[in-house]
Amino acid sequence: MAIVIKVAALSGSLRKASYHSGLIRTAIELSKGEIEGIEIEFIEISELPMLNTDLEINGTYPPIVEAFRQKILQADSILFASPEYNYSVTALLKNAIDWASRPPNVWAGKAASIVSAGGDFGGGRSHYHLRQIGVYIDLRFINKPEFFLLAFKPPPKFNDDGDLIDEEAKDKLKQVLLSLRAFTLRLQGKN
Repeated sequence: MAIVIKVAALSGSLRKASYHSGLIRTAIELSKGEIEGIEIEFIEISELPMLNTDLEINGTYPPIVEAFRQKILQADSILFASPEYNYSVTALLKNAIDWASRPPNVWAGKAASIVSAGGDFGGGRSHYHLRQIGVYIDLRFINKPEFFLLAFKPPPKFNDDGDLIDEEAKDKLKQVLLSLRAFTLRLQGKN
């Protein structure tokens, strides 16, 4: 029986038919069928209040923030689906990162990977900024494979609901998940 790692998956997009949320849904499907030893939970971050330290009272956080922090703490690794806005990560994703980095930092020491879909660079510049943020909060990103999906080049990559329909992209996503699993186990000394 394979060791099962728990992955917390966060989408940096609010759009109903978000390609990034679609990438996470596909990752969950892959984890239930083609990939053994990985369990992915889609963590909702849209309801988190904007970071405001006035909301921290006597070392405690608002209940919704604490529940989010606990999900990150309980995960073995993180899957970020990160749109690129102005060469960076979205405010939604950065807000979640900031809440979970408040003392004690619940990101520290976890393995992580990034996937994105977009225009000319497939959201790739958000990867580089997220990796830079990860240095400070002590995340350990996989280096390969990278996943930048050119969403608007034929053939179609997503349907109208934001679901990934491109088989080649699904295979690349599978490779990212396998790499994340292996790296997580290596960091934990379990392989």
